[in-house]
Amino acid sequence: MKIKEIIVVEGLHDKAAIDRAVAADCLISGGSAVSETFLKQVERAQRERGVIIFTDPDYPGERIRKIIAARVPGCKHAFLPKEEALANGDVGIENASPESIRRALASVRTEWAGTEERFTWLEMQERGLTGLPHSAELRDRLGQILGIGRCNAKTFWKRLNMLGVSRAEWEAAWKQLGSQAEPQPNGGR
Repeated sequence: MKIKEIIVVEGLHDKAAIDRAVAADCLISGGSAVSETFLKQVERAQRERGVIIFTDPDYPGERIRKIIAARVPGCKHAFLPKEEALANGDVGIENASPESIRRALASVRTEWAGTEERFTWLEMQERGLTGLPHSAELRDRLGQILGIGRCNAKTFWKRLNMLGVSRAEWEAAWKQLGSQAEPQPNGGR
C-alpha cells in the first residue's frame, strides 16, 4: 500500500512502524514541543502532496494534532484506537500492528472548513455523549466506529462537524453500537 500524502508522526519508532505497514514518507515532530521550523515543513508538505496527521492516541499526541491542524488547514487525520496502540503500559503508534496502521490509514478523514453545523450540542446531550457518567465511554466507542478517535465531548462535537461525518454514517454507527449504547461495567473515565 503506497500513501501519496506525507504522514506526520511523533518519533522515529512511529516512523518505523509506518514503514512496516505501508510505503510512505513521514515528517517526525520530535515530540510535543512543535517548532516553527517543523510547522513550516508541514505547511509545505500540505501544499505539495497533502498531509495525514497520525499521532499517538494520548494527550501529547492530541496536543500535537491540534497545533498542526490549527496552523495547517485541510489536513487529513488518521486515528488509532488506544487499545491497538498499547504495549507494556506504553501508548504509541510504534506499538500498533501493521494491520491496525493500514486500517487507520484507509479510514482517514479530511478536515472540512465549511460553516455548516451538521451536529448540534443539544444532540450531543440528547444522545448521552456529554453530562452522564458513561458519556466518555460512549464517545470512545462511537469515535472508534466513526474513525474520529477518542476525545472529550467538546472535541468530539467539533470533529463530527469538522471531519465531515455524514448523517448516514452517524445513524449507521448508532445502529452498530445498538444495545452496546448502554453503559458497560468498568465504563467511563
